[in-house]
Formats: sequence, structure tokens, C-alpha cells
Amino acid sequence: MKKLIALLLSLAMVLAMTSALADGLTFTTGGTAGTYFAYGTVLANYVSNNSDVAMTAVAGTGSADNIDALDIEDAQLGFVQNDVANYALNGIRFERYEGKPVTSFTALAALYTETVQLVTCNPDIKSVADLKGKNVSIGSSGSGVYFNAMDFLAAYDMTEADINPQYLSFGDSAEALKDGKIDAAFVVAGAPTPAVTDLATSKDTYLVSLDADHVKKLQEISPVYAESVIPAGTYSNQAEDVLTVGVKATIIANEQVSEEQAYTIVKTIFEGKDAITEAHAKGAELDLDYASSCGLPYHAGAAKYFAEKGITVETK
Repeated sequence: MKKLIALLLSLAMVLAMTSALADGLTFTTGGTAGTYFAYGTVLANYVSNNSDVAMTAVAGTGSADNIDALDIEDAQLGFVQNDVANYALNGIRFERYEGKPVTSFTALAALYTETVQLVTCNPDIKSVADLKGKNVSIGSSGSGVYFNAMDFLAAYDMTEADINPQYLSFGDSAEALKDGKIDAAFVVAGAPTPAVTDLATSKDTYLVSLDADHVKKLQEISPVYAESVIPAGTYSNQAEDVLTVGVKATIIANEQVSEEQAYTIVKTIFEGKDAITEAHAKGAELDLDYASSCGLPYHAGAAKYFAEKGITVETK
């Protein structure tokens, strides 16, 4: 009798999961003031309208929470920073993952570079070192921003204890900067980022630049960091290029996504580049070589599409 009950419960769970997925795949993104949400919505709509795979983009809190959502099957697809995904997959670097690897996801494609932007309205803050004792937003709880902020502080021989940390979303960080409630904020997103653009149109805003030595230190902390330049004029009154580092915004999937669905998603996105670019500027950065290298194992369906284009990727 106990075995029968267990069997019926298992069948009920399978049927419930099947029913949930019948309405399509949930794609968890980021806060509504960031690139993840805006671009993720464009991608989900394009795939849904141009293939037989239905995707729905939903707002999320960022990389770490998106990984958790896929792990517990609350979502099937998610936007993540590839540095955070690497920490999670390998169970390294931060207490959240140290010795507790999360291996329930694979990559579909890396889509664009997210730059680590240190934003302030105080012209006296010219270096990460100047953050000591200041009120600094290091991202909302569960976002990838926190990981980057900690890495930046570490590169300058500082820790979270050296600042007064605030855990705010991009939009809330911009409002807090505008109101003088914080001194600086880390924003990790494709530039220009809507929240920073809006801030820069209403108040003098500055981006803090790194130097070559500290870029190197960051790359020693995490080899996935790539040197990145935010060109002059990206934001209002930004007169000079800003040197920083970037990570790859990557779509990941859990095992609820079939090989056929993963193949269709990747194929539809990359073969719809022109139309996607018309809807969101980040579409212009779609590139197969870039997409196929993010330091993570790839979903079999994504690997199939890349193979058709002559590109071999590592699979799980």
C-alpha cells in the first residue's frame, strides 16, 4: 500500500510538472531597471513568436537567485553572469557555494558583455579605495553584483567591513544616489544601463575607472573577468572612456528544457539577430564565437546548433 501511495504521489508530481511546462518555459531575468529584464523580454517574445517554443520572461533579482530558481525548478531558463555561474558550478570562492556546488544547469549561449560599473554623484570618489567608510550599494540580495563588489574590494585590499553596505537593486540604487542617501553603487549590466542613464540625465554622475594594475588583480581573482571599456559619451556628460572589467551575460537552462527546445531557442535567437537588434541594442552583440565560450558546459541542444555552425563546445 505504501509503495502504491508513493507511486501515485510521484505520478502526480510528474503530471503537475508537465502541466506547468505546457504553458511554456519560464525565463527568470533581473530587476525591471536593468538590461536582463528588458533584453530578456525581447528575447522571450521573439522566440515565442517565431518558433514552437513558448517562453515567458519574468523579473528576478539576479544571477545567484536565478541559479537557485532553476535548481528547484521554479524556472527553466535564466540570465546569469558567467563568473557567478562558475562559482556555483564548481562550489568555490564564496560561502554561498563553497563546498556546495550547484550542477543542475548548463549553458545555452553567452549573449553580451556586462560591465562592472561603479557609479557615484560625488566627484571626490575617484577610486575604489575612496569607498572606505562610505555608504555603498553592492546589489540586491541574490544578485551577481554582490560577488563583483566583493572582488573589487578585494583587489584594493578591502572587505565588506570597510564600507557601509546597502543591498539595493539598480533602480533603488539610482534613487538613493539621486537623494544623497548613498555615496556610490555597483551596477553590473550592459552599458548603457537604463537606471544609470536616467540618473545621469537628472544629476551629475560619474563612473569610477580602474587602472591596468587593478584590472590584472581582478583577473587573478577570477580569470573570467575581461578588460572592458565604457566609451566616452555612453552616459550624459561622460567625457572620457572608463576602464573596468566585464563578465558574460549567459542564458542557462535546467534539465526541464529538452534538447529540441534548447536547439530551437539558440537557433531562433541567432538567426533572428537583425530583428532582435531592432528591438534592443544588445542584439547587435550576438556572435556565435562569443556565445560558445563562457567557461560552462553547454546543453546538448545548444551544442547541436553550434556543431551545425562548425563550433564544438563542451557538454555536461
